[in-house]
Amino acid sequence: MTSSLRLAAALLGATLFAASLPLQAADPAKATIVIGTTVGDFGNMVTDSIKPQLEAQGYQVKLVEFTDYITPNIALADGSLDVNCFQHKPYLDSFAASRGLDLTPVTQVPTGPMGLYAGKKSRLDQVADGDSVSLPNDPTNQARALLMLQELGWLKLKDGIDPLKASEFDVVENPHQLKLVLLEAAQLPRSREDVDFAVVNGNYAASSGIPFTSGLFLEKGYDFINWVVVRSQDKDKPFVKDLVAAYNSPAFRDYAKGRYLGYKFPQGW
Repeated sequence: MTSSLRLAAALLGATLFAASLPLQAADPAKATIVIGTTVGDFGNMVTDSIKPQLEAQGYQVKLVEFTDYITPNIALADGSLDVNCFQHKPYLDSFAASRGLDLTPVTQVPTGPMGLYAGKKSRLDQVADGDSVSLPNDPTNQARALLMLQELGWLKLKDGIDPLKASEFDVVENPHQLKLVLLEAAQLPRSREDVDFAVVNGNYAASSGIPFTSGLFLEKGYDFINWVVVRSQDKDKPFVKDLVAAYNSPAFRDYAKGRYLGYKFPQGW
């Protein structure tokens, strides 16, 4: 074998050996990223687009899905998760302050709007005295729901009330004497069988197969778009920068716009 052939064979062997080795994570201090989401759309975004992008960079990605709004922040703060994605900033700010957690939002994600959906009744003009309306029992999402009902003219809240902290005790006018049924957000889609109307968070409407187009009334504005959140001590680490880049990549934008019709997209998209 000539020297040139031996060199070519050696280079080929080295290339094949290198190709057989596992990719090294872009952040060598963080080989595995554990992401927590609520069940449904935010988890699907990770599985369908974010995880493949990060794994192509050498990371291992593990998804953990939750059915409540309490555990994901506790798990992030105690290190069981590296990232979570399920909450809007008003909820994060309120929860972190009440629990003394040091968490930082790093990028927005497509978010389904909260909406009022049919229960036993299918039209807004069917509302009548004594009707029941289910809504979330966590403070910030309850406030969102009450603001929607006020915008509809179904009730009125105290003047000067902090709109992010409103509760059923702040209702001063309830002309139809609506019965407000407070439930965990994950239970709201199922509650439609038992109430006249239901206010349902966007992610739980989507995961339950409820199209936004069937909403009788959908919230407006961007105050409640959701965020990817990390521990504040990690916000400048390479793995977080790679994660943010994945959520803002053309590949993710194309995927999200093609799949999540009716969602609120991050401002600037």
